[in-house]
Amino acid sequence: MRKVIIMFALAMGIATANAQENVTVETTNGSNEQPTLTKEVYPQKEADGDLYHGLSRKLTFDRMIPPHGLEVTYDKTVHVIFPAEVRYVDLGSPDLIAGKADGAENVIRVKATVRNFSNETNMSVITEDGSFYTFNVKYAAEPLLLNVEMCDFIHDGSTVNRP
Repeated sequence: MRKVIIMFALAMGIATANAQENVTVETTNGSNEQPTLTKEVYPQKEADGDLYHGLSRKLTFDRMIPPHGLEVTYDKTVHVIFPAEVRYVDLGSPDLIAGKADGAENVIRVKATVRNFSNETNMSVITEDGSFYTFNVKYAAEPLLLNVEMCDFIHDGSTVNRP
């Protein structure tokens, strides 16, 4: 029985391999060409890179939260004071170290862990009132500001982006 099944599978494989034939198409100018078979699974992939075929919305710059510039150094600590208690801090690279200041839940202290790191990195902070702050952080031998007081830039004033 096993031999019969193997012979049947082999016969089906040969039959399907020989079932395909190459057809030569004669064009109007008299030359013979082989037709090209293409299957467009992602027809717009090369054009705009949209793998979701228009089902995803593009992010525009009016949705962007602009980052604040922050300079840090190895020898001094930069303190950032927020209007509410800090709930979450994310550092973009191991070149930075940050933590809450002792006795103040709304103050973050930031330092460089290595001297003269060359690449700019980032830091994000979320406070208890739901405000989101983002910073582009770079190394400076002498930072211009060592103590920075933040306010809710997203919702204060009319010149900022509103989600």
